[in-house]
Amino acid sequence: MTAPAPHAGPTVPPARFPPVTAVCVASMALVIAGGIVIASHLPRRPSLGVPTGLVVAGAAVFVVAAAMTARLHGFAWGRFFQVVRWVLLAYAVIGGMLAYVFVTDHTRGGALALLVGSLAVFAVDVPLILGFTVARYEAGPA
Repeated sequence: MTAPAPHAGPTVPPARFPPVTAVCVASMALVIAGGIVIASHLPRRPSLGVPTGLVVAGAAVFVVAAAMTARLHGFAWGRFFQVVRWVLLAYAVIGGMLAYVFVTDHTRGGALALLVGSLAVFAVDVPLILGFTVARYEAGPA
């Protein structure tokens, strides 16, 4: 049995942050659901009402997450932007490749526009999640 560690003094409670990650995940879920509805109808012409609503709702929820992040004080913004830049670059490439697949698969019109819009929202959701998660555990403003 080991002896308990000596008391090192008062512990500092962890900083409280808004639920940015959870809100971004909700945004991604809405966008993915819209993509699933469209894909379930392809190659026939899909009805675009429900997918449009889901993608617009996902984009609106992303804006809420971005606004919550922008209002943070004492946040490690340097580390946040360092992570976001590289992840955004990676997801822009991935999104571009997927858009290319949709075009070469002869997806046209509103369905293509919604799928590309879904990719755009998805491509900014992931960098925000990763940048926020890394920066929140940084020791201080960087």
